[in-house]
Amino acid sequence: MTATKGLEGVVATTSTISSIIDSVLRYKGYNVDDLAKQSSFEEVVYLLWHDKLPCQNELDAFKKELAENAEVPDEVFRQLKAFPLNNTHPMAVLRTAVSTLGVYDSEADDMNEEANKAKALRIQAKLPTIAAGFARIRAGKEPVAPRKDLSFAANFLYMLNDRVPDEIEVRAFNKALILHADHELNASTFTARVCVATLSDIYSGITAAIGALKGPLHGGANEQVMKMLKEIGSIDHVEDYLNKKFANKEKVMGFGHRVYKNGDPRAKHLKDMSEKLTKKIGEPELYEMCVKIEEMMREEKGLLPNVDFYSASVYHSLGIQHDLFTPIFAISRASGWLAHILEQYSDNRLIRPRAEYVGPKEREYTPIENR
Repeated sequence: MTATKGLEGVVATTSTISSIIDSVLRYKGYNVDDLAKQSSFEEVVYLLWHDKLPCQNELDAFKKELAENAEVPDEVFRQLKAFPLNNTHPMAVLRTAVSTLGVYDSEADDMNEEANKAKALRIQAKLPTIAAGFARIRAGKEPVAPRKDLSFAANFLYMLNDRVPDEIEVRAFNKALILHADHELNASTFTARVCVATLSDIYSGITAAIGALKGPLHGGANEQVMKMLKEIGSIDHVEDYLNKKFANKEKVMGFGHRVYKNGDPRAKHLKDMSEKLTKKIGEPELYEMCVKIEEMMREEKGLLPNVDFYSASVYHSLGIQHDLFTPIFAISRASGWLAHILEQYSDNRLIRPRAEYVGPKEREYTPIENR
C-alpha cells in the first residue's frame, strides 16, 4: 500500500450531488452559473435534496417549511449568552449550538429516512438564526426573531442588522449562498460523510463538518482575505505588500485551488457583486485593491482567485462582521452537507481507509528495569 498525501486524486465514493468536470461546477447536472444567475437559494437546496428543481407550488411549500422552522429554542440562546463573548470565535459557537439542537430534538436518534429529511430541514432553517443571534448577543443586543415573509437570504440579513435589506443586498447574498452550497467531496463534506457512515446521527455529522470548515485552509480563507485587505490599507500599498509576501514565500489567501487549475468558475460572480456593493457603500477602493492583487498574482505566480477572494469584500459590504464570514459559509454549505449525509445513509458503508506504515519495524521489547 502506498499513501497519497491529502488523498489528492483519490476517488473515495460515488455521488449524484455535484460534479467538477473540466473546471465546470454543476449541481445535479445544472451549471452553477445558470443557478447563480436565475435561482433562489431555496430552489438550490430543494434541488440538492430532491434531485430536481421545484415547480412553483413545491417551492412555495418548501419556503414555508423553512420559515416555520427558523426559530431556535430559548435554551440555545441562553447557552450562547453564557459563553465568553469577547474571545469566542463564531464558528466555535455554531459548532456547539448545532450539537445542542440535537439534544432538544426528540427525533435526533431516529434513523428513519423521513425523520432524517425533517431534521435536515430544521437544521438548515435554524443555522441563520443562530449565527445572526450570536452576532447580536455579543454586541449587547437581543436576537431578532426571523420573519416568515422574507426569503432565506433576506431573513439572515434582517436578523443580523435589524432592518429589511434592499434588493441588491438580497441578490448578492442569495448568489453567494448558491455558489457555496456544495463542492463535491471537499474536506468538511468528507468529514460529514465519514461521521455518519458509522450511523451516527445527522446532528453529529453537521457538527463534525462545522469543525472541519473552521480551519483556515478550508472555510476561514475569506476572513483572512479581509484581514489582508485591512493590512494593505490602500491601493498604493498593494505592490509593496505583495512583493514582500513573494520575497518571504508567504501564502496569499484566496488564490489557487486543489481542483480548479484554470480558475474557480464561482469567482467571477462574486467579483461582479464586489464591484457593485463596494461602490454602493462608498468603498470602491476595496474592489480596486482586489483587482490589483488579482493582476499581480496572475502575473507573478500564475494563480487565479478562488471563491473566497471576492466573497470577502462582498460580505464586508453587506455589513457582516469579518469573523462571521465562515459561519455564513457553513449556513450555505449545510445544504450540501445535508444532501451528502442523506445520500450516505441511503447506501451506507463504513468509511475505513488504511494507512501506509512508515514507523520503526520489529523492535524488541525491553523490560522497564533494563531501559
